[in-house]
Amino acid sequence: MKELKDFEKELNKCSKCGLCESVCPLYKVIPNDCVASKGKFIMLHGVTKGDLKLSKKIDKYIDTCLKCGKCNEFCPSGIDVCSILSIAKYEYAKDKLSGKFIHFLLSRKIFGAAIKIGKILSKFFRPKNRYKKGLTDIIYFKGCVNEVFPNTDKYIKKIFKDKINILEPDFECCGLPFLSEGDMERFEQAARHNLKNFSKDCDYIVTDCASCESTLFSYPKYIAESAPIIHKTYLNWGDVVVGQNLKFKFKKPVKVTFHKPCHLQSDEFFEIIMQNCENVEYVKMDDYDSCCGFAGSFGLKNPKLSAKLTYQKARNIKNANVDYVITTCPSCLIGLKAGLFAVNSKTNVVSLLEFLAKSSEIM
Repeated sequence: MKELKDFEKELNKCSKCGLCESVCPLYKVIPNDCVASKGKFIMLHGVTKGDLKLSKKIDKYIDTCLKCGKCNEFCPSGIDVCSILSIAKYEYAKDKLSGKFIHFLLSRKIFGAAIKIGKILSKFFRPKNRYKKGLTDIIYFKGCVNEVFPNTDKYIKKIFKDKINILEPDFECCGLPFLSEGDMERFEQAARHNLKNFSKDCDYIVTDCASCESTLFSYPKYIAESAPIIHKTYLNWGDVVVGQNLKFKFKKPVKVTFHKPCHLQSDEFFEIIMQNCENVEYVKMDDYDSCCGFAGSFGLKNPKLSAKLTYQKARNIKNANVDYVITTCPSCLIGLKAGLFAVNSKTNVVSLLEFLAKSSEIM
């Protein structure tokens, strides 16, 4: 496992150009240099040189980050922001009582057991999958939310019927909560467990959570030997819908907009699907790809900042004047619902699969 000091040269590459500030959703709300990557790098570079110590204040700024990755995309020096922050969080939290307590809650004994119990209880409400030869084999990485709640399985069954085979190995959490809290040992434990299941034969690995998708893609950054395994085609269910060339008919005309989650690799599938939906009008809202503000533990640790972002997003949705806002991330569903409640909007928040399952006819 890398240590923060291993990133000293990379931190030194930061030219302080400020491009990260121009794309950081938080910096637009609170223009403090330490909120953007530039300020965090200055502090952490001081730590690697021995001029500063990882303090409670620096840890607070590490937590003041959406982990959306927008600064990664625009950084001319190509600095891997999220990896550095995860390692810094780990080195601060590992010896602190609060950190040890949070890591205990995220352990297999607590977090893992809770997901497993939810999975067992929801099993009775899920449709059964039957394997048929000659169909596309899909390994379905459900993510923690869909492991507990069975509705998505029902949507998939209705949409795809007998067109695909769904394989469900015994996965753990993708590991994003562990990365966010600096629990690198737990992250590696979960990642290695999941990688064993990815090695099984299949045509595609599919998830309907953008954050899970992004985390799975990041495995080789932390576990070098996983690179040969992460070669299969990763998709989300929107890509599968397009690949199956499905068409949907709705009884009554509806207007929809789309919220692109920060971690979604590509949203090219969405407009293609909308073109194949009869009686559906797609309205692209302003800043459709801006953060919803929830961002997992960020929303719990920074409720005021989170509320500002969710409010901004909700205003854009309300101005679009639509019946539904569609997204592909369970966490975003929470953030969007909270924002729309705050602005007193009656717009329905749904996942892509839930919306498509509402159609009266699927062809």
